[in-house]
Amino acid sequence: MWLKALTIVPRVEKGEWERLDSISKWLIATRSVVLIMTFLSSAIGGLLAYKVGKFQLFPWLLCTMGLILAHATNNLLNDLVDHLLGVDEGNYFRIQYGPQPLENGFMSWKSHLLYIFFTGLFPLAIGIYLIYLRGLVALLLFLAGAFFLLFYTFPLKYIGMGELAVLIVWGPLMVGGSFFIASGEWNWQVVIASLPYALGVASVLLGKHLDKWEFDKMRKIGTLPVLLGESKARILTIAVMLAQYLLVIYLVIIRFFSPALLLVLLVLPSFLYVFQIFKMPKPKKMPNGYREDVWPLWFVAGTFWHNRRFGIAYLVGLIIDVMLSKIGF
Repeated sequence: MWLKALTIVPRVEKGEWERLDSISKWLIATRSVVLIMTFLSSAIGGLLAYKVGKFQLFPWLLCTMGLILAHATNNLLNDLVDHLLGVDEGNYFRIQYGPQPLENGFMSWKSHLLYIFFTGLFPLAIGIYLIYLRGLVALLLFLAGAFFLLFYTFPLKYIGMGELAVLIVWGPLMVGGSFFIASGEWNWQVVIASLPYALGVASVLLGKHLDKWEFDKMRKIGTLPVLLGESKARILTIAVMLAQYLLVIYLVIIRFFSPALLLVLLVLPSFLYVFQIFKMPKPKKMPNGYREDVWPLWFVAGTFWHNRRFGIAYLVGLIIDVMLSKIGF
């Protein structure tokens, strides 16, 4: 179940939930399948710090652990706020593709709050130490991260700012922040280099909100697909994914990266496949041959699939780039 929870959103019934070990329950409750996106952002920041010869392992490890646990805390808070606001009540998209332990009655209020407290306690302690270690810039990054953690679910997601918040968090804050913690220096070029991957994370959220835009519209949750309309939101998501490749090409042209980063172009067939999905509205019923354990995920399944491949290619290309720089290329 640990491996399953790290690769997909497991579907479990209450009886099965009660037989699970505590780690499996935590992995499912925190939606650990998406935590890989946070690790990749921190890894990119760490590699860029190593490239400039100022990488410090221990601060980076602490930063990475803090970011992952902060993301997990945000997911738990997200479920709590949505439960309180009645968003997940009834036949809602969230509980169609995986358990919402609080809404489904798998967990008591006390247990859920304890999950939030203990999961959030570690990144808080790590953040305080890193502020002591790195000073004012670390404090500003910590406060910005805390703002998005606490207010993403409400009100940012309700006023069309959720997608922008994700772009800022997984780019400048996570990549730029992990670079700063690992190196002790802030670098605006690193912020630009963070955007190709951060745009991919934003595309995943756009795909998720596209899948459930009718539900969100009914409940007056003003995500970008609700504000723009389904058709325009599909076009925007395609543009966001395309911008990932264009930004990498730009960074190679200006010689911030070596041509090794053009490795991401090998993922273009995946983009073209997802592009075909986004050309049409979501099917009303599960298509023949589609995986039952994935449906009703449609657009988000495509964007997550693409982003994971792009992120790995970006990371591998960056590793090669760093190796080349270390031998003087």
